[in-house]
Amino acid sequence: MTAGLKVLIVGGYGVFGGRIVELLEDEPLLTLFIGGRSLAKANAFIATRQHARASIVPAAIDRNGDIDGQLSTFRPDIVVDASGPFQAYGESPYRMVEACLAQGINYLDLADGSNFVAGIKAFDARARTAGLYIVSGASSFPVLTAAVVRRLSAGMAAVKTIRGGIAPSPYAGVGENVVRAIAAYAGQPTGRKRGGTFGVGYPLTEHVSYTIAPPGRIPLRRTMFSLVDVPDLLALVELWPGAGEIWMGAGPVPAVLHHFLAGLARLVRWGLLPTLSPLAPLMHWATNHIRWGEHRGGMFVEVGGEDRTGAGVKRSWHLLAEGNDGPLIPSMAVEAIVRNVLRGRSPPAGARAAVRELEIDAYEQLFAGRSVYTGMRDDDASDTLPLFARVLGDAWHRLPAEIRDLHDIHDAAAAEGRGRVERGRSIPARLVCKLIGFPQTNPDTPVRVEFIASNGAETWIRSFGRDRFSSRQFAGYGRSERLLCERFGPLSFAMALVVDEARLSLVLRRWSAFGVPLPLWLAPRSNSYENAEQGRFNFHVAIGHPLTGPIIRYDGWLAATHPVGAKAQSTASSPTREPARS
Repeated sequence: MTAGLKVLIVGGYGVFGGRIVELLEDEPLLTLFIGGRSLAKANAFIATRQHARASIVPAAIDRNGDIDGQLSTFRPDIVVDASGPFQAYGESPYRMVEACLAQGINYLDLADGSNFVAGIKAFDARARTAGLYIVSGASSFPVLTAAVVRRLSAGMAAVKTIRGGIAPSPYAGVGENVVRAIAAYAGQPTGRKRGGTFGVGYPLTEHVSYTIAPPGRIPLRRTMFSLVDVPDLLALVELWPGAGEIWMGAGPVPAVLHHFLAGLARLVRWGLLPTLSPLAPLMHWATNHIRWGEHRGGMFVEVGGEDRTGAGVKRSWHLLAEGNDGPLIPSMAVEAIVRNVLRGRSPPAGARAAVRELEIDAYEQLFAGRSVYTGMRDDDASDTLPLFARVLGDAWHRLPAEIRDLHDIHDAAAAEGRGRVERGRSIPARLVCKLIGFPQTNPDTPVRVEFIASNGAETWIRSFGRDRFSSRQFAGYGRSERLLCERFGPLSFAMALVVDEARLSLVLRRWSAFGVPLPLWLAPRSNSYENAEQGRFNFHVAIGHPLTGPIIRYDGWLAATHPVGAKAQSTASSPTREPARS
């Protein structure tokens, strides 16, 4: 292990620099220089790090001044450039790199510009001769994306398409330099791979919609992602030259601001505006003050290719970050590299884009203990898989065997057990129960459920004593993608399947009546879950509404009476695939 390490963070009191400090300040072997033009701001930032175990020192650094002289004052082992915007470094964009090479200092940056990162390889020979590592783009784009593509493409004979995107929380906080970079490239031509050839893309004017949904977690709402100018557009081409399409986007929220920005970018693309750079201060204010919605963010990477037989394969990786943990992820690559150096595992000498610095296992260690959840999905999963297995992805295998067995429905099956039912007592609650056909109150009653699967959907016919009611279940798509939809007559509910230890919860996310979407605040409140106890499948359903009070509560246990998935005779009509209208 290294006796100690001095790290100069240029932009150390900024958004990304400050997060690097937050991630590393628990390491007593580190000396962190907080670099920037303002010593007052550096000292003010240091005053907030009262529990740091690392030594934190202010450092006056101005990249437009005498960089060599400034660096010689502090003699750091590593310079981390976390300032930017890297697209606007002027005629000598690599002055910091050249100064580090001249003084024998290793260099990392969080550059987000594709051309800046691609140009770093011009210093490779000098870096190798000096025994230094000069690594550019040490952030989610492209370190994490490249690591994920390697994981997803394992076993593929060929990689054909790579897509990815980041959807930050509206409360993440965006630095001024990030916004300046976005304003500079919005609507301007940038190089990217499309249609099998290297062509031109126009950031913020090309869009895809996607639902980030780590298996077994509540997904983010379906989000519009817009093309962004990030290092992946060029760096991933070198790693996967056979890929005919490489696309990376961002999906900021609120959506109204995103659509407005996309409209302005289109004016630049059409030549009606020269640039959005003059609007950067307004964009920065709006991004950090006009915000609402869930404090959650996410990321996805999707890889399409072929297996060794030539058959198509499509896999996706999903990340969900809750609360304040998401904004830390872009700075985690620098954290991991610095901690590796402390432990004697320095990056190899040379100048390059940061596409091979970390693997996904290293990130998973960084995510541990934080509210960051990841998972993979086989997006080619066919209708031959049980409905719940298709919606859950690899979280299906985390369920207790009793729950998997009951939902392992391929044709028709049935289960029997006992249960109890308690209806709501208010007149509106009793009316709702009558309309849907919910059973009568009964403290102990036999329960039978018939499952009929056809064309990817399932019909559930529930019998509580002599009372029967049924519903249709199917995988949602469009705005209900990655959700399980259930229809009771004219009402349709789209629910997230959430796996938490030995419990499978159904969390309402959308609903509709007669195909018309309705606001979630007007929806019934439900607490529905399944678990396993004493080797049996247990169910619990409680439904109510602020206007009616409790509507219905029923719970109990079930055991399969026919081999699940085996052919069973039924006179019930076969359901067809249902569209998700909720």
